Amino acid sequence: MATIKIKLTKSLIGRLPKQRKTAEALGLKKIGQVVEKENNPSIMGMVETVKHMVEVEEA
Repeated sequence: MATIKIKLTKSLIGRLPKQRKTAEALGLKKIGQVVEKENNPSIMGMVETVKHMVEVEEA
C-alpha cells in the first residue's frame, strides 16, 4: 500500500485539544518532525483535522 510523509510545520501551542491529540496520535510532537504512515481513510481523516499545521507528500 502507498505511504505518505507527514511533516509538522506549525506549533501545537494554542491549538484546540482535539487538534493537539490528533497530531500526537499521528506521532508528531516537534516542529519539523516527519512521520511515514500508510495512506488509508482513517489517516487521511486525521490529516484533514490538522491540515493547517502539516505538509503532506506521497512517499
